[in-house]
Amino acid sequence: MKIPLTLKKLFRRRIVLAAGICLLIVVAVALLANVVSGYDPNDTAVRERLSAPTAKHLLGTDELGRDLFARIAFGARYSLTIAALTAIGSIVLGTLFGLVAGFFRRLDAPIMRVVDAMMSFPDILLAIALVAILGPSMLNVVFALVLVYTPRVARVVRASTLVVRELLFVEAARAVGVSTGRILLRHILPNLMSPILVQASFIFAYAILAEAALSFLGVGVPPEIPTWGTMVAGSQQYAHEALWIVLFPGLAIILTALSLQLLGDGVRDLLDPRLKKSM
Repeated sequence: MKIPLTLKKLFRRRIVLAAGICLLIVVAVALLANVVSGYDPNDTAVRERLSAPTAKHLLGTDELGRDLFARIAFGARYSLTIAALTAIGSIVLGTLFGLVAGFFRRLDAPIMRVVDAMMSFPDILLAIALVAILGPSMLNVVFALVLVYTPRVARVVRASTLVVRELLFVEAARAVGVSTGRILLRHILPNLMSPILVQASFIFAYAILAEAALSFLGVGVPPEIPTWGTMVAGSQQYAHEALWIVLFPGLAIILTALSLQLLGDGVRDLLDPRLKKSM
């Protein structure tokens, strides 16, 4: 009964409920792309290029006659996969560095100086530089975005660790001889899950926007991979002839990122003790 009650509180606000439904639809379309699309995303039909939305092609076709709905559906797989891997990698590395920096005083200064140095660069510029060095591919984009967002998580986790490590139950564990690893994993880490979950939802949204920006600038994934960003980038020169080939992928990016942000706000409000009563 505990989980349904938590979800009921989370989705009590209509805007959070709408965001959750929108995100659920996007995930369902991505998982069932083969079923719902009806077309191969790479099948071309030059005679039908730049066709407006019809019953045959629900969202129209692009400059090569490829079905736009199929490309958006399959593109959701790639965009969400990149964002999910980025969020997972950033959370794992950021939590590790944040825990170590916050718990071990001697390691705090050197770790945080590296984190501060990385955060001194604008996110998108650092990601562009890393992908330009490594080369355009899905794995390199994920690797670059993980390096970009790991410092954000590390700072949040470190700040929370500094507070939790001074609490009485941690001092009691030290007094009875509990090992450092056990204290970190069993006593401190569970008390950091609230900020970690919130950061994960935000990084998920940021990664979708960042991947789209990198692909739009030509330094993201290869053009043959139909992510939402590559679709916008490849179709921009035809926007004056067929607005829909840019509009629909752009709406997919905006709605998904906005839904994740709103859902993250809802999770933050739910887990924040100061805001629980207002919900």
